[in-house]
Amino acid sequence: MTKAGMSFLGAMAFVALLLVLAIAFALWTPDKPRAELEGKYLRDPSDIRQVLGVRLHVRDSGPREAPAVLLLHGFGSSLQTWDAWAADFSKDMRVVRLDLPGSGLSSPDPTGDYSDTRSMAVILALLDQLGIQRTTVIGNSIGGRIAWTFAARQMGRVSHLVLVSPDGFASPGFAYGRAADVPATLGLMRYVLPRWLLRMSLVDAYANPAALTPERAQRYHDLMLAPGSRDALLARMQQTVLVDPVPLLHAIAAPTLLLWGRKDGMIPFDNAQDYLSAIPNSRLVPLDGVGHLPQEEAPERSAAVVRTFLRETDKEAKA
Repeated sequence: MTKAGMSFLGAMAFVALLLVLAIAFALWTPDKPRAELEGKYLRDPSDIRQVLGVRLHVRDSGPREAPAVLLLHGFGSSLQTWDAWAADFSKDMRVVRLDLPGSGLSSPDPTGDYSDTRSMAVILALLDQLGIQRTTVIGNSIGGRIAWTFAARQMGRVSHLVLVSPDGFASPGFAYGRAADVPATLGLMRYVLPRWLLRMSLVDAYANPAALTPERAQRYHDLMLAPGSRDALLARMQQTVLVDPVPLLHAIAAPTLLLWGRKDGMIPFDNAQDYLSAIPNSRLVPLDGVGHLPQEEAPERSAAVVRTFLRETDKEAKA
């Protein structure tokens, strides 16, 4: 090859390197300062509690003497997903919602343990701290998996169970008895997570794309950029080891509502039948035209279903 040819190739390689660096710089997404996020999303400094060494973001609203409701969000989400339900239920119920460790405004868990067992220990310690001995537990997606496991293992603490599009049965990449298969490329989210890319991953959660408003997408993006949040989310995925849920589901004593959007693009609506078959005292209410997050997409309709369930099961218990 001539010197001119070598010079040309060298120049092209240098240009290609510059392009790669420019793209990397354009997509690089650093953490946001915690103080900035708390200034935007923390309602009151008293909402931060120390629980088992975790700096936990908790909102506790409604009459303290009223029946309690505990709300558990899904993967990559935060307690704000329940805003509409909390506003409704707080009129006559005590509503407790939290950001799971490493999510929202809760700090990463200093133990580095993001297993469901550790999450349930934090939740149990929080309930003890708040003086709540018995509660309705409501969980969405991964929060649903934690909710039904908690209901099976802490039967005396759960009065009613509401599962909103819950996770827990085996699916591609998540087999029973072994750690999840987490693609190495997902590790790039530690450094690259532009809002448009996150929005693309959220669209399937909604039957109506308009429900993913700019404000909602911004909130999801902001809180995933909290210091340590992305590492915690990856660790939670990597540490997920599913067990056959049927024996645990059989053990649930609390009356159980399955609330599922027929157009769920994250966890198929057909999965509801697995839960109905396994949970002794369960009922299903499908939501037409709704996706994975009915509490966000159809808050009034879905909250009314939960209220009806609580009212009817209480009457049945007294009959």
